[in-house]
Amino acid sequence: MHFSKAPLNRRTFLRGTGITLALPFLDAMRPVFGAAAKATSADSAVPRRMICIQTNQGIMPQFFFPEKAGRDFALTPYLEKLAAHRDQITVFSGVSLPGVTGGHQAEKCFITGTPHPDQNGFRNDISLDQFAAERIGNLTRHPSLVLAMTTENKTLSYTRNGSPIPAENSPKRLFQKLFVQGKPDEGAATVESLRQGRSMMDFLSEETVRLNRTLSKDDQSRLDQYLTSVRELEQRIHASEAWEQKPKPVVTAKQPDDITEAMRFVDKTAQTFDLMKLALETDSTRIISLFIDTTVIHNITHHGNRPEVVAELRAHEEGQFKALNSFLTALASAKEGGASLLDRTQVLYGTCMGSANSHSNVNLPVLVAGGGFKHGQHLAFDTKNNHNLATLHVSMLQRLGIEAETFASAKTTMKGLEMA
Repeated sequence: MHFSKAPLNRRTFLRGTGITLALPFLDAMRPVFGAAAKATSADSAVPRRMICIQTNQGIMPQFFFPEKAGRDFALTPYLEKLAAHRDQITVFSGVSLPGVTGGHQAEKCFITGTPHPDQNGFRNDISLDQFAAERIGNLTRHPSLVLAMTTENKTLSYTRNGSPIPAENSPKRLFQKLFVQGKPDEGAATVESLRQGRSMMDFLSEETVRLNRTLSKDDQSRLDQYLTSVRELEQRIHASEAWEQKPKPVVTAKQPDDITEAMRFVDKTAQTFDLMKLALETDSTRIISLFIDTTVIHNITHHGNRPEVVAELRAHEEGQFKALNSFLTALASAKEGGASLLDRTQVLYGTCMGSANSHSNVNLPVLVAGGGFKHGQHLAFDTKNNHNLATLHVSMLQRLGIEAETFASAKTTMKGLEMA
């Protein structure tokens, strides 16, 4: 067969080798490592970390946004729940993601910033956490933790080709994944499987090098991109094999039982936060995403300003901020290298809905805590001509020590948010 006369379809090529590994599958796997070691921050001895949290049914703006901008702002009812951490929080108003519309459809774009999720043929892009995991994920046993509190197939995290990454929604399974050591034969089987995968990568590399001689320059470029993916995946397999040889961290915490009652989502949030803190404290991962699905209260988010419904919804949302406060307190109390976990961990918390009552996707309630920024402020932007929230994503990447000048639609960092 002569390959130089027509463009080489990479899926067809892989089928032609007899290997059942297609390039889209490679893209849809967890992020590969590449040259991640080069992207670590100079102070990597005490690592920096990132958490992204979205609650998908909105946050009532009248109880969240301060009236006054700057550092001398009065705490609102929801922010009162976080008063102990005021100096470690920056609150944003007048921010949104350009082109991210569609009411609830926008929930899949909170940390991707990909526009028009409500249109036919929509394809997401890489999420903030996975962009970071591509660069520093190999430094820990788990490149990232993708978590959700939902009974549905929802996630915050997407691969570079826009494929959703399935989220773990069971605190019990998460605990086992992090801290329960498998039986020796199970570990041996995993290692052998990884080795077989690496052998397959070696075979594919040999085949593509042989075929490269017959390809046009354009096809050679496409093939080179594929080979780069193969090499990066080989590195990932090798790193995974090394982690399989090492024992998991030992913790004194007990394995939790899953909470199955839908209306106890605040309790389950707190339970998940506890495990997230343990994962960071043991350096099992440095990157976590959490999708908090509160669809169970969807009906009352359309409150129509009825006082009794607003009061009911406020009670649920205040419960979520209390759980967030406990999480921030736990991070602040854990010390490492002369700093706290909160000092080293940036926590993004917000929603895709500026107002769930009207299905608005502008003026999003968002805050970021910890992580080494100059906090204690309310950054207020134009509530009609919103500032691009994706600029915060760029700032967060740079605070991790990752050289990134752009992300999604943003070409600069968040105005007014400085590193400490």
